[in-house]
Amino acid sequence: MELSEFEKIIKQAAPLADQVCLHLMGEPLAHPSFQKIISLCDKYNSKAQITTNGILLSRHKEVLLRNDTVRQVNVSLQSFMDNYPQKNFLEYLDKVYAFIEEATERRPELYINLRLWNFGDTDNDKNDIVFDFLDTKLGIQINRRVELGAVKSKKIAERLYLHFDSRFEWPRMELPIQGDKGRCNGLKDHLAIHADGTVVPCCLDDQKIINLGNCLETSLEEIIENERSRKIREGFANGSLVEELCKRCSYINRFKK
Repeated sequence: MELSEFEKIIKQAAPLADQVCLHLMGEPLAHPSFQKIISLCDKYNSKAQITTNGILLSRHKEVLLRNDTVRQVNVSLQSFMDNYPQKNFLEYLDKVYAFIEEATERRPELYINLRLWNFGDTDNDKNDIVFDFLDTKLGIQINRRVELGAVKSKKIAERLYLHFDSRFEWPRMELPIQGDKGRCNGLKDHLAIHADGTVVPCCLDDQKIINLGNCLETSLEEIIENERSRKIREGFANGSLVEELCKRCSYINRFKK
């Protein structure tokens, strides 16, 4: 996304959202104008949440630690495991922890989530490495029992959390229909905006199937209130899936009671 386009979007989004989450199929810290993006969030009084694989934390350490605009940093540990299986995992964890230590000292109010969104995999040996590593660094014994249906987050230090989830399947139109009943929080408390300005109900729509409009051409407020958005929202409220992609989304099963 060009910086000028980001400013046009954040100007619209800031009054409507408690915070913006910089992710959606990309590594935000790799953006060449990341520092200016954070400055624009600050300019429009928008708190930012960063989701990163953690590799570039040291490059942008000063931006993340001197700006109270950044409210939370999520480090997807499983992303490093998946994408760099041949690299030294402990060296990577050391670098992530160095950032945590400095953040604790300089910005104790910053929330940091260490994500392990791979539960249910047959091979979770590296998750044990994470537990052992944090036990040693923090001088504690983390309870390794995880019940994804109940509590997905463990507080292991002040403002430092481990966050767990199982893997999800990206919804695709070629997948079988799961059903036409269900609910979701898409368009209730969040939406997603792609790099070209396309608005979709949630970040799982990475292929822009449910194209609600483009907020570089039409105001975000208008898009949220248009007929298609309204029908989706009303459908979820009534336990009905009106979009074909939603009927093929297995993630929606997580909202069943």
